[in-house]
Amino acid sequence: MTIKTSTGLVALLLLGLVGGIAAAAIAPNVAGPQQDGTALTPVGQLVTPIGRQTNLGDLPLNSTLSPDGKTLLVSNNGQGTQSLQVVDVAAGAVLQTLPYTSPESLYMGLAWSQDGTKAFASAAANSKIRTYSYADGVLTEGASLPLPTVAPDGTALNLFPAGLALTPDGTRLVVADQLADAVSVIDLGTGAVVTTPVGHRPLWVTLAADGLTAYVTNQGAATVSVVSLADAAPAVTGTLMAGLHPNKSVLASDGGHLYVADGDADTISVIDLAAGTTSSISVSPSEDSPVGSNPTGLALNTDGSKLFVSNSGNNDVAIVDLGTQTVDGVVPVGWYPTSLSFADGRLHTTNAKGLGAGPNNAAGRPDPESSAATAENQYSGSMITGTLSSFEVPVAEDLKRATRQVASNNRSAKAEGEVIPRKPGQDSPIKHVIYVVKENRTYDQVLGSLGRGNGDPALNLFGDESAPNVRALSKQFTTIDNFYADAEVSANGWNWVASANSNPYAEQMWPANYSGRKAPYPSENADPEIAAQEPDNTYVWQRLARAGVSFRNYGFFVSLAEGQAVAKDPVLDAQTDHAYRGYDLSCPDSAGTFAPLKADCGTSRIDEWSRDFAANVAADTVPTVQFVRLPNDHTQATRVGKPTPKAYVADNDFALGQLVDTVSHSPIWGDTAIFVTEDDAQNGPDHVDAHRTVALAISPYTQTGKVDSTFYSTASMVHTIGLLAGIQPMTQFDAFATPMSASFTSTPDNKPYSAIRPSYDMTTVNAANAPLAGQVEGENTDTEDRIDEQLYNRAIWKSVRGAGSTMPTPKHQVIGSGAAAGTDDDD
Repeated sequence: MTIKTSTGLVALLLLGLVGGIAAAAIAPNVAGPQQDGTALTPVGQLVTPIGRQTNLGDLPLNSTLSPDGKTLLVSNNGQGTQSLQVVDVAAGAVLQTLPYTSPESLYMGLAWSQDGTKAFASAAANSKIRTYSYADGVLTEGASLPLPTVAPDGTALNLFPAGLALTPDGTRLVVADQLADAVSVIDLGTGAVVTTPVGHRPLWVTLAADGLTAYVTNQGAATVSVVSLADAAPAVTGTLMAGLHPNKSVLASDGGHLYVADGDADTISVIDLAAGTTSSISVSPSEDSPVGSNPTGLALNTDGSKLFVSNSGNNDVAIVDLGTQTVDGVVPVGWYPTSLSFADGRLHTTNAKGLGAGPNNAAGRPDPESSAATAENQYSGSMITGTLSSFEVPVAEDLKRATRQVASNNRSAKAEGEVIPRKPGQDSPIKHVIYVVKENRTYDQVLGSLGRGNGDPALNLFGDESAPNVRALSKQFTTIDNFYADAEVSANGWNWVASANSNPYAEQMWPANYSGRKAPYPSENADPEIAAQEPDNTYVWQRLARAGVSFRNYGFFVSLAEGQAVAKDPVLDAQTDHAYRGYDLSCPDSAGTFAPLKADCGTSRIDEWSRDFAANVAADTVPTVQFVRLPNDHTQATRVGKPTPKAYVADNDFALGQLVDTVSHSPIWGDTAIFVTEDDAQNGPDHVDAHRTVALAISPYTQTGKVDSTFYSTASMVHTIGLLAGIQPMTQFDAFATPMSASFTSTPDNKPYSAIRPSYDMTTVNAANAPLAGQVEGENTDTEDRIDEQLYNRAIWKSVRGAGSTMPTPKHQVIGSGAAAGTDDDD
């Protein structure tokens, strides 16, 4: 049956579900954990994990069962404290946690010795393999196995060890060197290391039964390297085809086939090792579903007849019948499942994001500025707790019910109303779209004291003095108060902004990058491993170009080269305004007074955009879609001599006001919609959820002054832009997300908007005594998010509220504790 929620959304009443599947009576309308053990992801998927739930650490990416099937090792690889955990699988209890704070690290690779008395774990940032002895439920770390840090030519080498496999005789360890495009073999007797090149971004190692051949998945490509271990030096003897961006793999029980999870093809590659041929099994929800299942982990049942697949994008485990090579059904687990282990009829699934970001209000702490209140569990990039879902694999009618539950959890929404097309190609009065992306603010930081919508005035930092245009636009057009960034940070945020997905490579890599653990920034460039689909068909501008839809780029995915803003992607670069700066906090957003500036900035971003826009208007060549980046609300916190946070926000806000002013006084205003959001919301507190952020829909068709509390996200905005531009959804996520139809009305109001100059003096800079200036000074602000975000958040708060003030702890999801404690499935 269906019922109406208070916001007018249709929600399912979920009854008669299989034992152990937690289900909400009414689909919630805010992101985060719910009181009944379910959750809602920022993109809007319902999470209803089956079985027993065990809390793990920050971002569990891999797990492996001991030979006796009694103990699970879990590697937590998040932005904060990484850890290796020992889990008693029968009890579902964590017996031991070994923490590693940056620069110490863990990553992906885990292996047991055949007798279960030793274990190995990759320490990617430290160029070594950690070794442990194991007895009576306790790991004891021993001497590590070092990997080379200098290449033969003397240059620095960052192998970044990922997947591990121990040869059956226990004498050698095979290591996938992800950032070196290589594989290393370590002789455990002598410690000698021999390295050989393989494919791009190798992630996983699976050994043949005799231990003489290694199969290495190349996550940055669509291949598996075949490596002979017959001699002392490993040698690549062949390359096998797989689907795009292969993740983990597992060898069939007969040893003749290799199964590979194709992370960005939504397939399982079935490789006939003797013939060297590859077929595939789809794990997509339907034949016509776009990409987005993002399979990551694999496991076989005892007799090898069933293959289990963790679909990180669908929050489920697919059960594949290997006899028919079809999916029998799917089972709901936690948010973003990553690895699987099977023993004694039970499946154990690590869920990297568990139930999302839970409530976090520092209750009972006497000092909100204490080390406890400002620890990593207060930061959106590191506060999410992973979980382990353990359950007996459902069959027959139970599996059918579980499959229906997953379909319900991921049910797509449709456009409603008369302005936003219900499907691409339908007519709309909107003919021009401007997509503006800013940096890192929560809803409450800017709109909390607006006096309308679901805001918390106590958390508002930037009011009418520094953000008058965002606030006035929200009042005059539509106040959108239930909009979420689909990402935790900028690295995955810009992937969502531009492609409605963040693929497994990016999700695995950004935490190490943000925590100083020697990983690259997995976003905003043309590296093939970052693309969530084929590199020439991932981003919204590529889809526009293929459809013959005109567009223009101002600052998206560009870097500075000889004074020009250049995009690596040739499709984007061809339509880029090369005089428009991308992310550079030393250059102004607005045509106002802003200091200090670099001498080579030329003009402000909005001046350059206005010049180009005027030329296009005069020539009647205004593109259908414009991409506009306005980054300065990121701020440099309290760095001495740099603009204060309020000056930066005022500059950014004035630029947005000037853009809307210009468009609304132009000939295209009557058929234009301007969509504005932040790439993520990591830089402050919000009383609903730390993913909640600012969103604006500005058009004659949204000039209603109403509040729209529909659940939207970044993917909703991308979906809406696609519908207006006439292109199909790019991924399952924008296909799923609710279009922003409710913000529009069929009756336009063409009244123009006049920009408001902020009253805050935009020439104000941080003095030497600015709060926390000494700590902030050493931070890198040349590129996005190379800073201590918690420190920056505190500095911004104190800059605005006073040096003696205390920053409220970021709160996540206002309506309950969301304890990760489902019921067991043994009923």
